[in-house]
Amino acid sequence: MIADFQFKKKYNIDDLLQIMEILRAPGGCPWDAEQTHESIKKDLIEETYEVIEAINKQNPEMLQEELGDLLMQVVFHSRISQEENSFTFAEVCDGICQKLIERHPHVFGEVNVENTDEVLSNWDAIKRRSKHHETTTQAIDSVPRELPALMRSAKIQHKAAKAGFDWPDVNGAFAKIAEEADELQQAMAEGVQAAIADELGDLLFAVVNVSRFVGVDAEEALTAATDKFRNRFAAVESLANDRGINMKETPVEELDQLWEEVKKNSLA
Repeated sequence: MIADFQFKKKYNIDDLLQIMEILRAPGGCPWDAEQTHESIKKDLIEETYEVIEAINKQNPEMLQEELGDLLMQVVFHSRISQEENSFTFAEVCDGICQKLIERHPHVFGEVNVENTDEVLSNWDAIKRRSKHHETTTQAIDSVPRELPALMRSAKIQHKAAKAGFDWPDVNGAFAKIAEEADELQQAMAEGVQAAIADELGDLLFAVVNVSRFVGVDAEEALTAATDKFRNRFAAVESLANDRGINMKETPVEELDQLWEEVKKNSLA
């Protein structure tokens, strides 16, 4: 145990920084001391999704806890970088404060805005200047490849649309779905796996494009659809068990009848 650590009823960010320093120091926690940016990067993703879960559940107590876990990841990475003489947590805080002030000239400067659209337009222009993006391709390349695929494709489509590369309305985007579906069927008929994967990707990209036009987040829509499938499948399985139906041995046509029965009841 670290002899000079002060136990309190209430802790703050300075205490969190000290605790992380102690955990990483000789005599601290062997596991914490061994970690690198690479070894804990998936933990950061996991904690982020747990924050989203708390928000979706509208659970303030859970959100407070998960935000703490997420903050710990920021402190953890900052401590590793400080030990590598790269940057400190204080510099992380300074950087984001500088960025927020720079990108809100309508609050901290003399710029006047009329609505949210102007705020976002200014933000995008300032961001491009600060990152020295002279072309839309450079802006597109700034979208991390590590993002969930649906989210990344939507962001890239949005940036291309700002440059004028877009359908005039949703009809063109929607027609592209049918075109890509036909090309996928052709690839499947030819049986070349690489071509099948390529055309399937094009089809998914086209669907995301429609989602952008109709103002629906593709990631959230797919999550909701998956939840709906899960719930209806659970109801089908329960119904099959009640009627003594072995799902593995039952023709799919009969299972589809159960599905339609469950679907009808869920809509009633």
